[in-house]
Amino acid sequence: MIIGCHVNFTNEQLLGSTKQALSYGANAFMFYTGAPQNTIRKNLDSVLTEEAKTLMKENGILLENVICHAPYIINLANNIDIEKWQFSINFLKQELERCKALGIFYIVVHPGSAVSLDRDVALKNIIDALNSIIKEDGPMILLETMAGKGSECGCTLEEIKSILDGVSSKNIGVCIDTCHLNDAGYDIKDFDLFLEKIDTLIGLERVHCVHLNDSKNPLGSHKDRHENLGLGTIGFDTLYKVATNEKLKDVPKILETPYIEKEYPPYKQEIDSLKSGIFKPNLIEEVKEYYKKFL
Repeated sequence: MIIGCHVNFTNEQLLGSTKQALSYGANAFMFYTGAPQNTIRKNLDSVLTEEAKTLMKENGILLENVICHAPYIINLANNIDIEKWQFSINFLKQELERCKALGIFYIVVHPGSAVSLDRDVALKNIIDALNSIIKEDGPMILLETMAGKGSECGCTLEEIKSILDGVSSKNIGVCIDTCHLNDAGYDIKDFDLFLEKIDTLIGLERVHCVHLNDSKNPLGSHKDRHENLGLGTIGFDTLYKVATNEKLKDVPKILETPYIEKEYPPYKQEIDSLKSGIFKPNLIEEVKEYYKKFL
């Protein structure tokens, strides 16, 4: 199983991210190159990058299973303010260059929100932006399936397909998020049936990342609130089937589940649960007990 989680990218940069992932028992991970809410970025340290790659190699983490996530502030869908739209384009270009310097193959991007624009216009804006951004020799952009909160684009497979069809480059793929799919109205309890739909519309070969999250919300709520594995409306059994599905066996699964009491990362315990196939109904207590020894 290729399983990991969101990790930090702090003073030790990619090296620190790798150490953190290994402490959770992960063989994959996802990171932001800086805070997802702003554009402040530190210069990359090539020494730390090479040390990270060595540590990954020593511990069986492949670079193609390390995913970058673009910051939330990027909005490719709305160009009412041309300067803001161009800023999003330029900033994503910068993030792609940082990924290239780090040796990262994939970067996940939220398609964007239409806000007051007509939805078809917003989708065209995303396509135009991506056509100006994507380079054949750069990291691949993965469009994330969204929950449909507010005016988010990319909350249906048809919208994702329309963007992919409009982009001239083939250096673009998809990241599916289980919480977002549920909240957008896709019942993934019969996950093989859902994969058939993706394969028909988009092609399974274009799915390069799975965000594995439970949801606090009922099917079709369009809320986008992640929950810990097995403690939400999707349930552990379904998420375990997603994690172990043979058709996606080579695709990294990344946990973005919430910290317990906003303080304790649950990833070691959740990864253990997925490896064993055994649900932890007392996950919250187990995580808190585990971190007591570090206090």
